[in-house]
Amino acid sequence: MNLLDGKATAAQMKQEIAQSVLEIKNSGKRTPHLAAILVGNDGASETYVNSKEKDCHEVGMSSTVLRFPETITEAELLQEVVKINNNKDIDGLIVQLPLPKHINEQKIIETINPDKDVDGFHPLNVGHMVTGLPTYVSATPDGIMELLARYKVETAGKHCVVIGRSNIVGRPMSNLLSQKANPGDCTVTICHSRTKDLKAFCLQADIIIAALGKAEFLTADMVREGAVVVDVGITRVPAQNKSGFKLLGDVKFDEVAPKCSYITPVPGGVGPMTRVSLLKNTLKAARGLR
Repeated sequence: MNLLDGKATAAQMKQEIAQSVLEIKNSGKRTPHLAAILVGNDGASETYVNSKEKDCHEVGMSSTVLRFPETITEAELLQEVVKINNNKDIDGLIVQLPLPKHINEQKIIETINPDKDVDGFHPLNVGHMVTGLPTYVSATPDGIMELLARYKVETAGKHCVVIGRSNIVGRPMSNLLSQKANPGDCTVTICHSRTKDLKAFCLQADIIIAALGKAEFLTADMVREGAVVVDVGITRVPAQNKSGFKLLGDVKFDEVAPKCSYITPVPGGVGPMTRVSLLKNTLKAARGLR
């Protein structure tokens, strides 16, 4: 069993990105700049945005976080997005999800300038991804593909089962793995809550991407010997420790890991790769390489 160490890989990528940012600065060009919009005071969202801000500073990028109360209207939020769209000093914009219920998330996403949509959620960028054109790939799928590439995990001709069909992870993941590329060239099966006999599909899989958000769902009896397992899930559960909780993935790690050729841990697997992929997209935006 080999760990797909997202923490170590992300650290290496940060060094590479920091070097690229330094070269941009030394050439006399403007420092790459990422802006984030945070609405309300959701603890998890606040933590995530703070982490993104810290990541930017670590690689020498500029970072701006705009915080707004939960009572902001949809029209007011749209105005703020347009302001950043028109700000030539900002390369990338993310709007932290979820948004309050009175705000149409899709409308906000579609208002972001596709050239600044470093989350890769705008329909134009999604369309470019599906057709294999240059674009911003959403951070979690992009991070997983980077992890598979750097560990030289063989994907060509393999059967990959993706558990979960969200627009953020499951669907783009299935598309990327089926494309004619490396990593890629997989035969992909998408499974979800309506799939009958999901276990049977998993037992056929050379690669499993678990992205359904249910703690320890994937157990050892669902995984064949030598499979590659990527755990996208992260769920907080109560624990008797200082923080009062611990993090669990979608995979029952202790019993599944011995059967795997490669597996991601939680935490320290996909999470750090998601964050560093956002930096990677911001660097692309600064270079105009979407």
